[in-house]
Amino acid sequence: MNDDPGALLGDDGPLARLVPGFAPRTQQQEFARAVGTALEEGGTLVCEAGTGTGKTFAYLVPALLSGRKVVISTGTRHLQDQLFHRDLPVVRAALDVPVRVALLKGRANYLCRYRMMQSHAAGRFRSRAQAAQFVAINDWAGRTVSGDIAELTGIPEDASAWPLVTSTADNCLGQECPDYRDCFLVRARRQAQSVDLLVVNHHLLFADMALRDSGFGELLPAAEAWIVDEAHQVPEIAGRFFGDTLTARQLLGLAHDSVAAQLAEAPDSAALRDLAGTLEKQVADLRLALGRGEGRVAWSRVFDAPEPVQALATLQHALAELQAALEAEADRGKGLENCARRAADCLALLERLADSEDAEGAVRWVQCLARGFALNRTPLDIAAPLQQQMERYPGAWVFTSATLAVGDSFRHYTGRLGLDAAATARWDSPFDFARQALLYVPRGLPEPRDAGYTAALCAAALPLVEACGGRSFLLFTSHRALREAEALLREQLAFPLLVQGEAPRAELLDRFRELGNAVLLGTSSFWEGVDVRGEALSCVVIDKLPFASLDDPVLQARLDALRAAGGNPFVDEQVPQAVIALKQGVGRLIRDVGDRGVLMLGDPRLFSK
Repeated sequence: MNDDPGALLGDDGPLARLVPGFAPRTQQQEFARAVGTALEEGGTLVCEAGTGTGKTFAYLVPALLSGRKVVISTGTRHLQDQLFHRDLPVVRAALDVPVRVALLKGRANYLCRYRMMQSHAAGRFRSRAQAAQFVAINDWAGRTVSGDIAELTGIPEDASAWPLVTSTADNCLGQECPDYRDCFLVRARRQAQSVDLLVVNHHLLFADMALRDSGFGELLPAAEAWIVDEAHQVPEIAGRFFGDTLTARQLLGLAHDSVAAQLAEAPDSAALRDLAGTLEKQVADLRLALGRGEGRVAWSRVFDAPEPVQALATLQHALAELQAALEAEADRGKGLENCARRAADCLALLERLADSEDAEGAVRWVQCLARGFALNRTPLDIAAPLQQQMERYPGAWVFTSATLAVGDSFRHYTGRLGLDAAATARWDSPFDFARQALLYVPRGLPEPRDAGYTAALCAAALPLVEACGGRSFLLFTSHRALREAEALLREQLAFPLLVQGEAPRAELLDRFRELGNAVLLGTSSFWEGVDVRGEALSCVVIDKLPFASLDDPVLQARLDALRAAGGNPFVDEQVPQAVIALKQGVGRLIRDVGDRGVLMLGDPRLFSK
């Protein structure tokens, strides 16, 4: 077989013979050769391949031919499944290479038999819906081979029953678990150690880095090459894993598991159950003290009032009391021992988060959710810890996405990650945007900060949506604008209206494709990783240039640090971030060589600024 990966993607290559409608692309062939060189010579490659390049095939061909152990990381579990179950089998069959492959996800994606048994015994379900979900999961558990919860499509990913039947690093009993030999996660990790090509996602990759850094072992096998797709997500995800986070869900999970362990291993210790109930109450009280709003807020803004400060102190006291009680009973069973360790870890983490002197070089912030919260400490500089971790993973590194460069420069991206010595390359999209798409910027809209802006945008977009027969995405930079647009359009649209949050994203997209004339309203989660080909999507409306909110505490701290170092926050950080986000949103419109459509950018600052 030809060892030139570019030639294998050409007119006479095996992919052209096997894949219906395969169209050779110069950009794809050059990309494949660049990845092949990086895998052969080592070092780091940062590259951007525009929409339609076919970058998945372009890196899979050299990866499968390299003879090296390769780990490929994607942005989400959905993309991970798509890569492993759809793209990888096609390329492997076309090349006819005996490469062993495996898929590995994070712990929470696999059924845990022990926790399912515990939840069944405890019988503590919050609602009839949760109990019904549990019954469906229990029925599926007898049939599944992999234990991957993605198999059970009838239950949403965020269903409240899943935490009852899956484990976390906190509550897993490890080799002490009575179901260890039959553990789906252990089986998947064991298989991952023995294959030539492993598909993971970014959360698992950086969880592995954090685990190695803590000295508690590793999740992923040693590899000779690492390919990071959707690499524009890396700065955000890496910052999360290189910092500290304590969530309401962690604390409520600890309380729930403490009760289950007490019932099974120390039924005479009713005080433990009471203390767990007190912790649950204090978690709820802290959420109430944080206020009704949702979003990310600086720690200093939240904890500058007596009520949240008192609620946090009371929560810390309740956690300490539960930890002491669990410690006293820990020798009565593995479940109690595990809960005692978790309580001690949560208490130490909470104390670290509350310590302002431990926040140098980092920003402390709170994320308020509808029914919970997350207390966070995020480092401002992720370049140093990332470089330190990459040294522990020696070999070739390839970072790729459709959106990494600003113009022709990768300086913003490589600077954030400390990849200044990396080789860089960029290939434009093979699509003919001038022929396939129209750009429309309506004149006369008010400034985006104007209270009537969203109403004016909808009025300008409505004739365009009607001319397209529906078949439109309206993408917003905030949930508030989305809700306002929804209220306005429900009364005026003659087409089916789908709104983010009404159903899981995959279900909404399936309905959008099936209806053929729908209008979908979405925010950030629909700006990327969404692929609707053909006439089903003929119009994309973007409400504003996607500048990140200055209310975001992590961004504000980063801008302050840039300013203190003599940089220009707007030019060095805000504009590059907006460019990359805008390229993601624009990329939803044209997904194939036969696609046509209209892109409306509503922001008048395109002309005025």
